[in-house]
Amino acid sequence: MDYEIRPLTHQDEPILWEMVYYGLSSAGKNKLPSRDVVRRPEISRYVEGWGRVDDTGFVAHDKKNRALLGAAWLRRPTDKSELALAVKPEHRSHGIGTALLTQLVRANPDHSTISVSFVAGKPVFRLYERFGFKVIEHRPDAVVMRRPA
Repeated sequence: MDYEIRPLTHQDEPILWEMVYYGLSSAGKNKLPSRDVVRRPEISRYVEGWGRVDDTGFVAHDKKNRALLGAAWLRRPTDKSELALAVKPEHRSHGIGTALLTQLVRANPDHSTISVSFVAGKPVFRLYERFGFKVIEHRPDAVVMRRPA
C-alpha cells in the first residue's frame, strides 16, 4: 500500500476522535466497542480540544483514495507527554504504525519523557519496546510504558 504522512492540524480533531476509537479495538476481537466509549474522560483527554500549544502529531492517508489509515499524536497535560497511536484494524501489520511513530519521535526530540498506556496483551507492545519504551507499571487492565529522553 502506498501512503503518505502529514502533520496534524487544529482542524484534524474529527480524525483523532475516529482514530482513538480504533485504538481501543484489539487484535482478534471482531466486535468494536460502542462509539460512546471515546467520550469517557480517561479517553477523551487524548482528543478533546485538539490544537493546543503543545499538541503535535501525524496522520497517514492512502495516496490513491485518501482513506484514513492511522495517526500518532502527543499531548502534554502534565510534565510528561502522552502518546496516542492508532491504525485502523484492516491496515495493521503493514508498517504504518512504525512509520507514524518514527515521524513523531524524530519531529519531537525536545519531549523529554513520553508516556503511553494500553491494554495488556496488545501486539503494539513490541513496537514501543523497539522505540526505547520501558514498562513502568502493570495494572490489571493496562500496561504503562515510558520513553525517557
